[in-house]
Amino acid sequence: MKHLKKIHKKMKTSTIILLSLIAFIISSCVSKQEEKHLFILSGQSNMVELKPEESFTPAIKEKFGEKNVIVVKDAKGTQSIRRWYREWKLLEKEEPKAQPDLYDTLMAKVYAAIKNKKITSVTFVWMQGERDARKEYGEVYEESLKGLYRQLSNDLERKDINFVIGRLNDFDMLNEKWPHWTMVRDNQVKVAESNSRFDWINTDDLNDGINRKGKEIKNDIHMSAEGYVIMGKRFAKKAIQLIESQK
Repeated sequence: MKHLKKIHKKMKTSTIILLSLIAFIISSCVSKQEEKHLFILSGQSNMVELKPEESFTPAIKEKFGEKNVIVVKDAKGTQSIRRWYREWKLLEKEEPKAQPDLYDTLMAKVYAAIKNKKITSVTFVWMQGERDARKEYGEVYEESLKGLYRQLSNDLERKDINFVIGRLNDFDMLNEKWPHWTMVRDNQVKVAESNSRFDWINTDDLNDGINRKGKEIKNDIHMSAEGYVIMGKRFAKKAIQLIESQK
């Protein structure tokens, strides 16, 4: 009789352990499904032409799961960073002033997309700077880019936002057309290398070939049709690396 009681006790203990394990696995799976990774894409024309569904979003979904990814994109061509950064200003000058209406439009989309959702990570993907190089705003671009990141962090109340910057391509490396082209490029890299949560992608090899209009291009200000697909993959790869490294 005692022998049977011992067997029954062992079976009961084993059952409890098994049920606890099953509950833990189910809980982990449910928790994982509830996690949402937010990706905010913004900038000017080269971000406008980037189609996330071509390469960026598929790569992100493959990594984190289709239901666990939120991608928000809002971009507008030929615009300076002053259309996003509230405190933008030139050195010792009054004009022109910041006009952050594009940032407000972007954030309206972001807030709508994340409403009532648990956000596990936020990654900001930025492709912009051509306009600032043309308007000779390069001297304030570094601080403007850092300020934009701080602004986003404060508005989302998060200090763990990842930041991926697309560096300007080699369109005007000699600064023959736009004197601040190289300055903006260098400042983008400088910002990207200033924080472990930041990184950048190279786009110098993406502006040759056939563009989306079927025209052959060489060292163009914009990327080729294939270049945009590759750019999306590079953005996704860097974003994934930053998210994984923070774990």
